[in-house]
Amino acid sequence: MYKDLLPINWSDFHFLRPQFLWLMVPVIVLIIISLLSMRQELKWKKIIAPHLRAYVISKGSNAIKIWMHIVLLIAFLFGIMGLSGPTWKKIELPGQKLETPMIVLLDLSQSMMSEDIQPNRLERAKFKIKDLIKYNPRARMALIGFAGTAHTIVPLTKDYKIINSHVEGLKPSVMPYPGSDLQAALKLGDSLTQVTKAPGTIVVFSDDFEEKERAILNTFVQNSKNKVVILAMNTPSGADVKDMRGRAVKNSKGEVVRSYLDNNVMASMNAIEGITVQPLTLDDSDVEVIAKTIKENLVFTEKKQEKENDWRDLGLLAVIPMAFFMLLWFRRGWVLYSLVFLFLTSCSGEGTSFKDVWFTPNYQGQRLSDKNNFEDAAKTYTDPMRKGVAYFKAGDYEKAVDEFSMDTTAMGAYNLGLAYFKNGDYEAAAFAFNQAVEKDPSLENAKENQQQLMRLLPQTDGMTPDNAQEAAPDKRAKNKQNNSMEDLSGGGQEATKKDMEKQRLEEDVASNIHKGKELDEVPDNIEASIQKQNNNLLMRKVDDDPSIFLQKKFRYQVKKYNIKPTGNETAW
Repeated sequence: MYKDLLPINWSDFHFLRPQFLWLMVPVIVLIIISLLSMRQELKWKKIIAPHLRAYVISKGSNAIKIWMHIVLLIAFLFGIMGLSGPTWKKIELPGQKLETPMIVLLDLSQSMMSEDIQPNRLERAKFKIKDLIKYNPRARMALIGFAGTAHTIVPLTKDYKIINSHVEGLKPSVMPYPGSDLQAALKLGDSLTQVTKAPGTIVVFSDDFEEKERAILNTFVQNSKNKVVILAMNTPSGADVKDMRGRAVKNSKGEVVRSYLDNNVMASMNAIEGITVQPLTLDDSDVEVIAKTIKENLVFTEKKQEKENDWRDLGLLAVIPMAFFMLLWFRRGWVLYSLVFLFLTSCSGEGTSFKDVWFTPNYQGQRLSDKNNFEDAAKTYTDPMRKGVAYFKAGDYEKAVDEFSMDTTAMGAYNLGLAYFKNGDYEAAAFAFNQAVEKDPSLENAKENQQQLMRLLPQTDGMTPDNAQEAAPDKRAKNKQNNSMEDLSGGGQEATKKDMEKQRLEEDVASNIHKGKELDEVPDNIEASIQKQNNNLLMRKVDDDPSIFLQKKFRYQVKKYNIKPTGNETAW
């Protein structure tokens, strides 16, 4: 706490409460009066008979009494200095450590089916993504697919198995609109990184890099905190672009479209600060370099901030010598001896520090929390509720969930719901809010949050706490997503940034396989029993082929939020 105080910068030394220094005047006056009273005792010795002095005047050394008065004076002076608040250091906010996110943009346009790279460009890109995961970049990763529109396939998560399970079934047919709109994908990817102040890395797997894309990327890196890594999935020789029926695609002039790698464009993009073009290799050395770079720059530490006109109150340092001199003032020094004994017995054990003798762990944790050092505070606290709150404020929502789960009160359930929500597990959050309301119906915030989540998750209609429990605590999403309980909306090319945040908010990775009911559009004239049977059948299809789920999911988003291509995308 005080290890950075030396050496003392005397030019900055001052008192925060200098008015208390006036207390030295009455203290000095009292000491002088006390010393003068000692002279009165000397006068009595002249009057009292020698054989009676031993019984009337107590024994003692005048020199010791004078020294005791001096010690008392010094103790008072230190106390007044501590009260006046000496300082020479400003308060610094600790640098915050943040993990850099990684966003993977995968081009799902028709040109990615070209076979100049075997088996085709898209399959090779999926192999590369799997290899990238294999080298464990350790960053939270998100996966975005883009064609005529851009959609989040997997939000930010550290569970790479989820991304692996979704990559396999990706193909151009899952996208609601054909084409290739890199600008929309970059915009959506940038919105996903807004959950943290740390700069992220956007890895682009695409075969569409021309002058227009170079200009788009140049503008993006100039206005974004994120860096871009490009892995071009085509060759200089190129290949003709074919449609889904295998026929050659022609442009407006009637010419067959040929997609190839323009080395001049790639070289000019690589020269732009913030953009790295990684050459495609036959082995996995290209993605190994990407993973290694991300891993080396995984932790981003914000610069320490110094509070203006806010100085550290170091008056407590003056209390220590004051206490020492006050102990010397006691008769025979037994208090001082007991203090030495205390240090020899209590502070000699392993892991015991000076502050552990005087402060409880929860008080030490509170002092750390007051300095916004929530991570260390969480490790110091012993009370689960305090630990959970500290982890929550530190942004470690998984550990906050673990701590809040130990609290069986209504407030504990409410805090658990907030932690689940911040961690991206919205169904578990709704279940926790429901438990909080059941335990304490007067918790209006819990009721309001539960209602908002139920509107946010239309697929949970008819869900009860019993069947929600199956999908809640045991299937936590490990991604960190939106930072507010607001009802955000939308996501897409013509949508605003706020719209795209809602699109991200509605995507629950942990249980997306179980949300087929929402996306299954059953005709109204079918009886309820047949409808239930069809829903179950759809869910089995989703389990077998995730691309069916993604296809319906993207179509649902396009229909609900009226997402349309911007018209600036490449048509193939």
